[in-house]
Amino acid sequence: MADFDTAATPGFDGGKADAAELQAERSARLAELQEMLYANWKAAGDHRSVLLVLQGMDAAGKGGIVKHVVGAVNPMGVRYTAFGRPTEEELAHHFLWRIRRALPPAGHIGVFDRSHYEDVLIVRVHNLVPPEVWEPRYDEINAFERELVDAGTTLVKVAMFISLGRQKEQLLERLDDPTKHWKYNPGDVDERQHWPRYQEAYQAMLERTSTEYAPWHMLPADRRWYGRLAVTELLIAALEALGLSWPPADFDVEAERKRLLTT
Repeated sequence: MADFDTAATPGFDGGKADAAELQAERSARLAELQEMLYANWKAAGDHRSVLLVLQGMDAAGKGGIVKHVVGAVNPMGVRYTAFGRPTEEELAHHFLWRIRRALPPAGHIGVFDRSHYEDVLIVRVHNLVPPEVWEPRYDEINAFERELVDAGTTLVKVAMFISLGRQKEQLLERLDDPTKHWKYNPGDVDERQHWPRYQEAYQAMLERTSTEYAPWHMLPADRRWYGRLAVTELLIAALEALGLSWPPADFDVEAERKRLLTT
């Protein structure tokens, strides 16, 4: 992570204007694939699903991904969950309890804005529980994700990395714009003081939980337009890998056409 360029645009040689044009085209493809996924569940009982996990520091652009990428598909086939501070009920259970309750149903795309990884990130950085509690969670997470994949869920895990300077710019924009004051959290300034510890925690997360069946994708997040395009491509790739096609009619099309025309 020390050598990671948060302003890079790997795989894309164009600029912001080029990305906007391509984004519209690729969003249409994503919407088509998402509808196929939903249709195969609805018409043929296909049990597969996709889960997009967005993990990153505040102002990394997770909300923009949800709005501009996930927002391009039919919301009927999406299950979105933003994980904040655990409630008393959630704290009374295993840390994966609330995660299991938010998993996408068959035929859906699930979106986690933050996730189970908070329990090896913020928990580790702030010593909310002792090391002997959070340390085994890496293996627990790997086993949990193996279970999900075996059950038919494709995981797309995106770790969004923004520079300290770019994050400051984003937070200042929120302060300068009254319509964005609701997005500003004074605690974000406090969290900036722990940046090196977060970098260390993220490095451990990547090393311990990037697996063959659920790999991490490191996303440079300084350029919002690039992040949206990159996540769109990751979702398209995941859906195309499912080999989806439109489910065939389970009735005689021509016979139904004749019946309809006589009414």
